[in-house]
Amino acid sequence: MFKKFLSALVASSLWLTGAAVAQTKQIKVGVIFDLSGPLAAGGSNASYLGTKYAIDLINERGGVEGHKIVPIYVDAQSKTEVAINETERLLNQEKVDVIMGVFSSAQCVPMAQRVDQAKKFMWANVCVSSAVFKDKNLKNVFRAQVHSDQMGEASCRFLGENSKTKLGKELKDLKVAIIYEDGPYGAGVASGNDSVCKQLGMQVVLKEGYAATSPDLSPLVTKLRRARPDVILHTGYNPDITLFLRQAKEQGLKWDALIGHGAGHGQFDKLFATFKEDANLIMNVDPVAAQLLDPKTLKPGMGALTAEMIKRYKAEVKADEIPTHVSMGFNQTWILLSDVMPRAIKKYGGYDPESLRKAALETDIPEGGTIQGYGVKFFPPGHPMSGQNERSTPVVHQYSGNDTFVVWPKAIKSRDAVMPLPKGNSYAK
Repeated sequence: MFKKFLSALVASSLWLTGAAVAQTKQIKVGVIFDLSGPLAAGGSNASYLGTKYAIDLINERGGVEGHKIVPIYVDAQSKTEVAINETERLLNQEKVDVIMGVFSSAQCVPMAQRVDQAKKFMWANVCVSSAVFKDKNLKNVFRAQVHSDQMGEASCRFLGENSKTKLGKELKDLKVAIIYEDGPYGAGVASGNDSVCKQLGMQVVLKEGYAATSPDLSPLVTKLRRARPDVILHTGYNPDITLFLRQAKEQGLKWDALIGHGAGHGQFDKLFATFKEDANLIMNVDPVAAQLLDPKTLKPGMGALTAEMIKRYKAEVKADEIPTHVSMGFNQTWILLSDVMPRAIKKYGGYDPESLRKAALETDIPEGGTIQGYGVKFFPPGHPMSGQNERSTPVVHQYSGNDTFVVWPKAIKSRDAVMPLPKGNSYAK
């Protein structure tokens, strides 16, 4: 009887030890996106799906160095205060090891500061505002995504290369209007637009922000009609973009080209569903949608990852158009789980904030090493943008029917931009 008892005790101890080991083989990740409210359809839900597919795929392949990723998905409800409160809950009650996600820059800026002050680790997937990092000297917050200064610059550089050949105008004669939602995201992009377009010699005939929740943008449309810009550079979310386009059409506002900057302009399926043919030939500055790149130009295996992401999205959403936000969510998550975390565990012994910080600072992915083409190397401590990827790059897309084309930069464009708008388009001059 004693031998049986002893055997049972040993077996029980081994089981408990195994269970304890199994429990330590889990990494809890708090993932915050807007799954309801106006930001959900503006790109946040697509970003969440891309993030989810990457986590699922990593787990299906055995996890990160044998550690299963346990995601806790949270809905910020398109409200900054909810995002901040959920961040606190995930850190203090759920005891997550990493905070990840975030679509809205208005949420991202305060969240990053809260997480860093708590000496925890945050990996920003989608938010683009340069204000998240600029002169903040954050220690434990990293972002491989592009930032708003780059996006604001890209549209001006694109115009600089195409104004004469496409619009028949010297840069000094090109009239540009800059309109934007007045949160950190819109203001950051608009600041880049303003400084670079002026630097290149263009006429900025109007620069005006507005509340993304504004119920009426007709006064802004009236100002644009008076300013008579050739090109409108617009940064906004889905509801305000829809409102602007509707009221612009009603009031007869015309332009040669409209260039958006991510968020709502990255959700062409939503715009086309509302405006049909009138939405064609809108341009959008964003990180490239992975499916638009030639896999041969990327590191071996990247094309297969893109194909897997697309397969899962189409199976779930039953849609042919793959928003670039799906690529953003997937790509950033994959970089964390396939590059940073494995090095933290193998080289620094764990996935605590300090180990993850050290591992992130050693990330050195060359161009072509991610599904979105750009490489990854983070600005070091002491740099004004410490924690931001210095190798990230946006592109200019143009929509036509159910297709999306890369029209800038020249090295990877899939076709020339169509501008000015052709006759027959409701917004054409």
